[in-house]
Amino acid sequence: MKNLTICGMIALASVLFFTSCASGWGALEDAPVMDLSEYNLVFEDHFEGSEGTPLNNSVWEPHANGPRRDAVNTDAAIALDGKGNAVITTYTEDGIHYTGIAQTIQDWTYGYFEANIDFQGSGGMWSAFWMMPREYGKVIGDPGISGVEIDIMEHLANASFWYNSGSDAHNAVHWDGYGEHLTSRGNTVSRLGVDEGFHTYGVEWTPEYLNFYVDRTLVWTFTEAIPHVPEYMILSSEVQDKFWAGKIPKNGYGSYEESATKMVVDYVRVYQK
Repeated sequence: MKNLTICGMIALASVLFFTSCASGWGALEDAPVMDLSEYNLVFEDHFEGSEGTPLNNSVWEPHANGPRRDAVNTDAAIALDGKGNAVITTYTEDGIHYTGIAQTIQDWTYGYFEANIDFQGSGGMWSAFWMMPREYGKVIGDPGISGVEIDIMEHLANASFWYNSGSDAHNAVHWDGYGEHLTSRGNTVSRLGVDEGFHTYGVEWTPEYLNFYVDRTLVWTFTEAIPHVPEYMILSSEVQDKFWAGKIPKNGYGSYEESATKMVVDYVRVYQK
């Protein structure tokens, strides 16, 4: 693995600000490796199928189709590549940007959740592997029963003003809705090389903690607001100009056939004790 750096994150309204980081391998050189000896594989999708085939609709469903930020979410942006991968393609047609978000139909409570992903990003867009409860923020002040947003991994190829490395990995937890009560905590692993091919991103969710992993190496432990209700997994790409992922390219992302802006997912797995 490359040199790693951990830094903190706080949220003010809907804008995330990252604190300064120390450099070098540092605290992660002796980080624990995920131990799955007490876990059983209870779900996996290897995305087998011919090129252009949609995701299995008994496993996946759309998440927030239609206009969202500076793009339109569409099922047409998500398909199998015929090589055992699911691909979200961000593209531009007639001046309109398109991308996609899919979520699992099934929910889980506790376990180890992992995806193997190759991020191929561009300015103005970011991709993520994350989890959500069905009634997020319903009861303010009790994330245990309302659930939390668990950002297992967020990737930005470019950024606007506080961070510049497309090789960084971001983890975050948000709770108490998206309004005035929103509370967020997060972590950044710098110079990891996540824009250089496939890496695994996972979270171990227990009643006491959330442990975040990159390539099954522990990068962050969170204990402040632990959910105790079922949550579903999400694969997403989003577009917003001049936001935290920087500027949309002047001529957009190219057509669906031409675009090189993709999130390529080899597999998604769930393990439980």
